[in-house]
Amino acid sequence: MLSGAAAAESPTFSFGVLPQQPPSHLLQTWGPLLAYLESRTGYRFVFKTAPDLPTFDRRLAAGEYDFAYMNPYQFVLHNERENGYQAVVRTADERVRGVVVVHRDSPLRDLNDLDGKVLAYPAPGSFVASMLPRAHLAALGIRSGVHYVSSHDSVYHVVATGRLLAGGGMFRTLQGLDPVVRNELRVLWVTPSYTSHAIAAHERVSKGWLDVVQATLTGMHLDPQAAPVLENLNLIGFTVAQNADWDDVRALEVDCMRLTDM
Repeated sequence: MLSGAAAAESPTFSFGVLPQQPPSHLLQTWGPLLAYLESRTGYRFVFKTAPDLPTFDRRLAAGEYDFAYMNPYQFVLHNERENGYQAVVRTADERVRGVVVVHRDSPLRDLNDLDGKVLAYPAPGSFVASMLPRAHLAALGIRSGVHYVSSHDSVYHVVATGRLLAGGGMFRTLQGLDPVVRNELRVLWVTPSYTSHAIAAHERVSKGWLDVVQATLTGMHLDPQAAPVLENLNLIGFTVAQNADWDDVRALEVDCMRLTDM
């Protein structure tokens, strides 16, 4: 939350990060970005996350984060709320894709082979890793069970170790996975692509502060000192975002994709 709003020259902002991976991993990944923002803006940023995606979603709904990195569905949901979040940036030249993975030696060769199987997913509201694969399987008439394991990394681990036969993830988190684990996996199916994750600001954050953060993020690709920070995030940079950039997600009517076990 904003700390000492009267001290406008040096505000403190909470920065919430979607819990796709364990908190310690997220801090290693996002901590350098927050340090970079502090060095360039003079503002202070406090890293925040949540133990799981449903908790993160509830905290977004309560407006607990000043800035937040969230998935496309979450942005659409919380942008449209009263006192919601407004787009700041999105990943440059990147659209997100979900994946269904199996063990590299699995006999499963196409989605029809998943009929009657139990799949691992991060959480009900994980857009590309849970919602899109589940909706697609349902549309094909493929009946499969669901087991939630809290994070993308957990999905990959339970499939790599053979505890479950398949699971849903995201192409980018799969690419950033420990190669030892990644090499045990094979991609069975890839979702269509959609507008990438958002960094958004709560409506209470003043436009002046938001503009400074936006300019700093979108200028990172031009700063040699930012190169290792972006590499750590496995990103090439950020681009200015408008709320309408996620109209492709809105067009999906994704509320209909939220299944009854949420």
